[in-house]
Amino acid sequence: MVHSLFFKLSLGMHLKKHSYFKDRQKAVTWFEQWVSQLEQLNHKRYDRIELQTSLGTTHIWAINTQDTQAETIIIFPGARTSSLFWDFNNNLHLFGKNYRLFLIETNGLPNLSDGDTPDIRSADYGQWALEILDQLQVEKVYLAGASFGGLICLKLCQIAPERIKATFLLNPGCLQPFSLAAKNLYYNLLPILWPSKRNVLKFLDKAVLCPPTHDLSPAYKELLVTYELYAITQYTDNTQKPYSMKGELGAIKTAIFLLVGDNDLLFPYNQSIANAQGELASLREVIVFTQVGHGIETYREALQVIKDRIEQFVGA
Repeated sequence: MVHSLFFKLSLGMHLKKHSYFKDRQKAVTWFEQWVSQLEQLNHKRYDRIELQTSLGTTHIWAINTQDTQAETIIIFPGARTSSLFWDFNNNLHLFGKNYRLFLIETNGLPNLSDGDTPDIRSADYGQWALEILDQLQVEKVYLAGASFGGLICLKLCQIAPERIKATFLLNPGCLQPFSLAAKNLYYNLLPILWPSKRNVLKFLDKAVLCPPTHDLSPAYKELLVTYELYAITQYTDNTQKPYSMKGELGAIKTAIFLLVGDNDLLFPYNQSIANAQGELASLREVIVFTQVGHGIETYREALQVIKDRIEQFVGA
C-alpha cells in the first residue's frame, strides 16, 4: 500500500474518483471463473500481466506476447465492459500469430484493475497509458479503443504521438456528448434501475448489439449478460463518464480511423462523423457499418477492417 501510494505521488497523478466491488474477494473469484469460461469457449489461455501504475494495479490480458517482432496492438475497453469483450466469438483469432495483443483493463471499470481514476478532463489518463507502454517495453504501437476506450486512446495521442502508428476509434465516446434522446436513456437506465437478466438482455439487444446483423452466439451472449448483471449489481461505479473532446482534437496528429455503427443509440454516428471530419485533421478514413450497435468491438467485420488497415499501413 505504501509503495503504491508513493508510486502515484511520485508521478504527480491527481486522483479524482474511486470505484470498487462491494466484496472484492468474491468479485475476484467470480471474475476468474468468468474468464475461465471464455477461455474454454475460445480454446485459448490469456497471459496475465499486472503492472504497478500511477492508478495502482492495472491488469492486462495478452495474446502472442512472445513474438517481440510482431506488430503490437493496445486495446482499451468501453465503460462497464472488459477488454475481453473484444474476443467474444473468438474474434481476435483473426489476427493470428502476426500480432501481439495487449487488452488493457482500464482502472475504474468493473474488472481486476484497481478502482482509482484521475480527472477525465486532464492529461492524466494519457500519462497512465504511456506508463503501460513503457512497462510493456513497446516502442511504437497501434491503438484501438471502444467508446470510453476511444477517449483513452486520444489522451495518449495528445501526449505521446511519436509512440503511436495509428489509432482506431470504435463508436468513441469522446467526439460528442452522450445522447439524451428518450429511447437511449430508457434502454440505458432500464437495467440500472431494475436489474434483471431480462432487462439487461433488452438493453443489450436495443443499445449495444443489433440482432440479427450484429449479435453473439448464445454461449457468448450469456457471458455478456452475466457480466453486465454482475457489474451493475456488485460494482459501485464512481468513475467519470466520457465527455466531448471537441476543441481539443485539432492538436492530434496521429493517423485516426473512425469505425461507427449506424444503430449506435449512445453516440449517434452522424454527429461523431461530422465532429471528427470538422476537427480531426489527421482523420484518415471513416467506416460505417450498417445495422451495428454501440458495442462494435464485438462485431467481427469491424476487427477485420482494423487488421486490413494495419496491413495496408505496414505495406505502405
